Amino acid sequence: GEIAYEYNGRRHTLDDYLEHQRVTALLILKDDRVIVERYRYDRQPADRFLSFSMAKSIVSMLAGIALDKGILSSLDDPAAKYVPELAGSGYGNATIGQLLRMSSGVKFVEQYDGRDDIARLRRARLGASAESPLEVLASFREQSFPAGEKMGYSSAETAVVGYVLARAAQQNLATLTAQWLWQPLGAEAEASWQIGIDGQEQAEGGFNATLRDYARLGWLLAHDGRRGPMQIVPAAYLLDATDPTRQPEAFRPRAATPYFGYGYQFWLFPMRSRTFALLGIYGQSIFVQPESKIVMVHTAAYANPKQPDATIERDALWRGVLAILGGNPQP
Repeated sequence: GEIAYEYNGRRHTLDDYLEHQRVTALLILKDDRVIVERYRYDRQPADRFLSFSMAKSIVSMLAGIALDKGILSSLDDPAAKYVPELAGSGYGNATIGQLLRMSSGVKFVEQYDGRDDIARLRRARLGASAESPLEVLASFREQSFPAGEKMGYSSAETAVVGYVLARAAQQNLATLTAQWLWQPLGAEAEASWQIGIDGQEQAEGGFNATLRDYARLGWLLAHDGRRGPMQIVPAAYLLDATDPTRQPEAFRPRAATPYFGYGYQFWLFPMRSRTFALLGIYGQSIFVQPESKIVMVHTAAYANPKQPDATIERDALWRGVLAILGGNPQP
């Protein structure tokens, strides 16, 4: 049937949705078939779209592969084991697993107002301050809560995991992404990472790829990391990363946040069937339901970093997609 969804007590079509929200591109997959592929605002299939925080989930996938290869010996290792510059700091003391769950407890302000901690990190990245990015990350000593207790979203945690991976593998993240994910995935175009003045990729939000390649990434996640005979991302790690039942109580849906749960850099839906998302500000998202093999990639240019009305309507669209394509939207 035609894609439709219920929102504000009314039934809407996909065209309605695209008119309501500033969506730049949308792709919906069911099994191995493209159901919808739409581009707006003069975007083209060859264009690369900025991921913002969808990049965090890609870093998590790289961490899972590094763990499988023995490049990281354990998610219980403190970050400072791999990045000595962070020794004695809040982030240096946090374990890789705590960082992946955004649970270091280190106080870090991220409001996107240009005056917060994320702006300070960004200035260091751009070479616009006297501090290096690692000096900024090493400077945070104050705890908002004990490490591992609960989730406290902070881009700095992913930035630290990025440094850990690059140091442990002795390769930059772009090389790791190309060799471990992009090439085995059969991507059709090159992706890119934004890098800072120190040559380190912006792990928490600087990844760029075409719509179809984001869909391939979602497809891989829907197939638990496997493509043909190749297990690209370890399946057990992906379950640990995306299965609500495998998270400590405080990280489950409706506990980590009023709606989503949080795994290893993935947002977990409060649904009966394991369903999860890669999410970035301004409307970037990949939604995945492995059981039904349904994937939705949504890139946008919302007017505000976090736009609650847009987020709620996008959620309604996803539920409509699941219902119509034979997925399971049940809570």
